[in-house]
Amino acid sequence: MARGRQHRRTHGVTAVAGVVCCLGLGAAGCARSDAVAQGPPAGDPVQVLRTAADALVEAGSSQTRTSLEMATGGTRVTIRGEGVYDYRKGLGRLAVRLPQDPAGAADRRPITELLAPGALYMKNRGAGVPPDKWVRVDTATLSDGNLVTGGATDPFAAAEVLRGTRSAAFVGRTEVAGARVRHYRGTADLEVAAQAASEVNRGPLGAAAKGFATARVPFDVYLDDEGRIRKIRHRFSFVNGERQEPVAVASTTLLYDFGAPADVRLPADEDIYAGRIAQE
Repeated sequence: MARGRQHRRTHGVTAVAGVVCCLGLGAAGCARSDAVAQGPPAGDPVQVLRTAADALVEAGSSQTRTSLEMATGGTRVTIRGEGVYDYRKGLGRLAVRLPQDPAGAADRRPITELLAPGALYMKNRGAGVPPDKWVRVDTATLSDGNLVTGGATDPFAAAEVLRGTRSAAFVGRTEVAGARVRHYRGTADLEVAAQAASEVNRGPLGAAAKGFATARVPFDVYLDDEGRIRKIRHRFSFVNGERQEPVAVASTTLLYDFGAPADVRLPADEDIYAGRIAQE
């Protein structure tokens, strides 16, 4: 009997030891897996970022939030927007909110913006424009390629700036809005980006390369495990035409809810305002 109890006790200890051993191996396996997850990703960062815009086209659409911060002469202004974008059609809709009037007036109504290939449509923009009319701007005439003018950077144009990535480095892994992402930091060249961009952004990015104070654009970008941009921050620089003062602009675009419906309808010709827009 004693021998039987000893056998069972020994067998039990062996079984427990086996489980502990398996758990230990499992933990080691998890540790190795976690170490791989935390390490630098495979692939040259420059090449990874130059093709990041393609993952957005494959995703089809997303919701987006934008922020445009301008600093000049000791004054800082922030403009925020929110909406949807269809990367395959190059169409987007944003509600852009201007900062409060310096005189302390009530908050201004949001400007509704429609982003389209070669054009920017705005409602509730400009004094003297009837409330039911849209203002249309040809983006080919904008010296910044509509990266700044509308108070928000076109999400797909923001992504295609990365096609001009000259240098980039992997910073580390983190989270953006609950999504695991890879953080990269680098510099893009707008002239190179324009040459490599899709047809809809080739002209605007080319104009920006000539219109900004420098074609060099520092950036931080965060890609999820599917290679989609979740957040991108550019730092542009241009010269104020009236005062000839340098203006620093930080543009941040957040992308989420990929595949969200993005039914964007452009206004009819009769709904577009043809008169003169008063300066605000």
